[in-house]
Amino acid sequence: MIAKGTKIKLINMHDEPQMPYGLLGTVEFIDDANQIHVKWENGSSLALVPEVDQFEII
Repeated sequence: MIAKGTKIKLINMHDEPQMPYGLLGTVEFIDDANQIHVKWENGSSLALVPEVDQFEII
């Protein structure tokens, strides 16, 4: 289970070319649709969709 404050590294975010491989972020919360809302180091707040996007917990 991923909790608030978990550090993650992006591998691939579907249809979001401005989100590069290796970008680091911190989990803010997980919504009712199971999307993982992240505060990314590039200032973005795009959410991850676990079934579509690829990332790893660090």
